[in-house]
Amino acid sequence: MLQAMHVKVEATLMAPTKFFDERTDQSEVKARIVQKYFYVWAKVIIPSVKQRGKKIAYIDLYAGPGRYKDGSASTPLMILQQAIEDPDLRSMLVTLFNDADKNHTSTLQAEIDKLNGIERLKFKPHVNCGEVDADAVSYFNETRLIPSFTFVDPFGYKGLSLKIVNGVIKDWGCDCVFFFNYNRINAGISNPAVKTHMDALFGEERAEKLRKLLPEKSPEKRQELVLEELAQAIKAMGGKFVLPFRFKNAKGTRTSHSLIFVSKHFKGYEVMKDIMAKESSVMDQGVPSFAYSPADASTPLLFSLARPLDGLKHELPKLFSGKRLSMGHIYESHSVDTPFIKKNYKDALLALETEGKIKTTPAKRKKGTFADHVIVAFP
Repeated sequence: MLQAMHVKVEATLMAPTKFFDERTDQSEVKARIVQKYFYVWAKVIIPSVKQRGKKIAYIDLYAGPGRYKDGSASTPLMILQQAIEDPDLRSMLVTLFNDADKNHTSTLQAEIDKLNGIERLKFKPHVNCGEVDADAVSYFNETRLIPSFTFVDPFGYKGLSLKIVNGVIKDWGCDCVFFFNYNRINAGISNPAVKTHMDALFGEERAEKLRKLLPEKSPEKRQELVLEELAQAIKAMGGKFVLPFRFKNAKGTRTSHSLIFVSKHFKGYEVMKDIMAKESSVMDQGVPSFAYSPADASTPLLFSLARPLDGLKHELPKLFSGKRLSMGHIYESHSVDTPFIKKNYKDALLALETEGKIKTTPAKRKKGTFADHVIVAFP
């Protein structure tokens, strides 16, 4: 499978695809999230890399043919176009695109060759055809990768495993985002024919736990439990920060699939959280849904009456009672695994300050501001 892998640490890849017939709104949102994060990630990491090996990588294990039938570019071409236009990326970016379908890889190569300015890239894009199999798992887990952002976007679940995710994030500067088809997983978790795939994705113990618990759960609770177990499995493996972005069906009643981000560093988590927040269909008191729903987008007033910012405002004084902390510390220590972004914390603390429920240093600031260094004293 990895017969074409003579590009060292620049990485590898592999598997099928089917959704390139037309570009849906969900496909556009997914592509924007990946592209935006890649660019910010690259800009954050490049200054450090310039002192090291002077290479970074973008890896796409299920790259597809490059374009949808309507002619719009998919993620690989979007990433390469970004690289062509940026001086640092032109000289530092190694790209590895894989797909199991030979028609896809040959079409992708042809589309890459046609990109205006592609010859300006220092490292020629590498296109590989192969499955994401045991060899791929071994390669990623045994090879020290250069700083890489990896996109794993299988059509179903074949090839997606905890070991693959661990392999692509284990080294310094390496982050990953992968597509998680909830509908396929939900149908497969109790199917003996795909037990091996489910065990590889969740780990045997967690997969067995899900098989026992899911049948008695409502559809909504099934979704929550599956995503929670997946996130916990990734964290147990070393992916400290896990952030899912859900895509819902046309009626907005159920999650059909999710894009799941994994990083070992809070900075990456913060950056992706802001990106996903902006791509959310709706906000409730400025708190993002971290979901794209055609129904929510068309009827945002029906989204929620939960008023989550009020909940945050009430929770912070209880949680940090008697403590003096900076706004930045409060945000970083509390925001992980919550839907709240930095602006939500500033808004909540401003409200608490106005109500006289906290004291701040410095107390005199430009109206409406709450910088990261401002000290908050909770009674």
